[in-house]
Amino acid sequence: MHSATPIRAYVGLGSNAANADEMLARAQRGIKQLDDIRLGAVSQIYATQPQDYTDQPWFLNQVAELLPGASWRPLQLLEALLALEKTLGRERSQDPAKRYGPRVIDADLLLYGKEQSQNPRCLLPHPRLTLRAFVLVPLLDIAPQIRIGGIPAIRWLSRLSCKVEGNKIFQ
Repeated sequence: MHSATPIRAYVGLGSNAANADEMLARAQRGIKQLDDIRLGAVSQIYATQPQDYTDQPWFLNQVAELLPGASWRPLQLLEALLALEKTLGRERSQDPAKRYGPRVIDADLLLYGKEQSQNPRCLLPHPRLTLRAFVLVPLLDIAPQIRIGGIPAIRWLSRLSCKVEGNKIFQ
């Protein structure tokens, strides 16, 4: 009997709170507490320039691999991540100008196996995944062969104007 290959989901974690490293650790602990999900590989932490809304502190970002059990679905996982953000103090501004503003924690579902979704509540792959070095670089740390939309993630990264220096990402 051949067992099915487990689904691998990838979550981007980020924070630019004063205690950003602790917030990333708390997010990982919260993920570990979800029923029937194992935390797999976790990338190193990168310091990254803020995008779009640039008048704010730099972020700390990393990507975590999750291995959800068969009962999980992408929207259900996304809702669990949003609940975790709220538990950790995330408040989403209704002001569109602050959409990319400072945040105590961000937990974005980037990929869920090979699933694609146009559901406005759960777009997969994440719609800005291929545009963000602060997600692609740590994703490639833990999944160097991963493909997004059939294209190797390394190729998506090569299309971006960015620079990686140690644990700093400039874009």
